[in-house]
Amino acid sequence: MEMKKDKIIGYIAIIGSIILVAGLGSLFVNLGMEYFDSLERPSEFVPSFVIPIVWTVIYCIFAVVLCIIYSKQEFDFKTTILIAINGILNILWCLLFFTLESTLLGVISIVLLLISSYLLVIDLLKYKEWYAYLTVLYPIWVSCATCLNLALWILN
Repeated sequence: MEMKKDKIIGYIAIIGSIILVAGLGSLFVNLGMEYFDSLERPSEFVPSFVIPIVWTVIYCIFAVVLCIIYSKQEFDFKTTILIAINGILNILWCLLFFTLESTLLGVISIVLLLISSYLLVIDLLKYKEWYAYLTVLYPIWVSCATCLNLALWILN
């Protein structure tokens, strides 16, 4: 019975961490929406309604994959660190770009996020290939966001 309780606490920690990253990111984005709306945008900009949908899908995929890895007691230190770095960089980018209104700091932080997102997906290959296939949407999406952030920095 004690083992099941520990497992449940682990699942709650994984899902809670994802919700925390999503929630803080969303908070910082919402605080800077007036600034964001004032920026000159490239003509090929992603429609605003698509962004939260894609992020929700990414967070849900990671919740499932990380819970599966946890259930098999496969997590190692490197994976845990990469997950934490990605969460911190995700929040940091939202803070720097939106709340602190810095397209330049946004570019710097999102490039770091882009690198860490690819490293995380590559790291997930060691567990099962399909974990990486499921999560590859994350670095692809961050790649698009990096291009858009760079364009906003150039235009503004």
